[in-house]
Amino acid sequence: MDASTSTRTATPLQPEARLITHEPYYEPVADEIALFEAACDSRIPVLLKGPTGCGKTRFMEYVAWKLKRPLITVSCHDDLTANDLVGRYLITNNETVWVDGPLAHAVRVGGICYLDEVVEARKDTTVVIHPLADDRRMLPIEKHGELLRAPDSFVLAMSYNPGYQSVLKELKQSTRQRFVAIEFNYPSETLEAKIVAAESGLDAANIAKLLKLAHMTRNLKGNGLDEGASTRLLVHAAKLIKRGVAARVACHGAIAEALTDDAEMLRAIDELTSSIF
Repeated sequence: MDASTSTRTATPLQPEARLITHEPYYEPVADEIALFEAACDSRIPVLLKGPTGCGKTRFMEYVAWKLKRPLITVSCHDDLTANDLVGRYLITNNETVWVDGPLAHAVRVGGICYLDEVVEARKDTTVVIHPLADDRRMLPIEKHGELLRAPDSFVLAMSYNPGYQSVLKELKQSTRQRFVAIEFNYPSETLEAKIVAAESGLDAANIAKLLKLAHMTRNLKGNGLDEGASTRLLVHAAKLIKRGVAARVACHGAIAEALTDDAEMLRAIDELTSSIF
């Protein structure tokens, strides 16, 4: 179920600050909601750790709705710079104007700034969050000659997938030790079945088969696959099956092709699918 949101006009450097007005569907796995709320009340930033598609982004939408704070999400990538986060001068209508980046914008509105897959950003980018992520809770904007102080409602959160870490893409201890960490993983079989059913409306028998396939692919992690089928991929496949797509076709497109480009591994997943459906 998609979260209904109201949006405000954003500049090219300012992703939309989404005020989520309807409760997103989210099933707690452990004590992650209480831990996040306690960290926010204590003005401590939060780090979400876990594999792709296990619910980190949906969790952020849910807590933003619960806390009634605008959410600004930044999808980090190799070309993301400190200026992209903080802001820069732009020429508009023959005038030079300062435009806040998403991080500065979130501080000003007292919202939640969520840096998704933060290790994908350039190493120098994460340094700018350090003054915000400790007791100072300040954002120096050197080019603009301004020092922003974060209000109590401001929350800094970021996520990363430890399974993809390498020497070149590693979260520094000087960064990670500023955060309260919440570990995410795939839910239990019972809970995952409940999630897939709620998201897709598929019948229990087919969901059980999808879960069996998912567990088989997860056992292949490190043996031909970087990741097994996530809950997100199961929902995708379930929605296709619900729409009348043949189960094997749906699983090939939504799961196998999403997991790998290797022809031999694709055949192996298709064979697993055929043995189940």
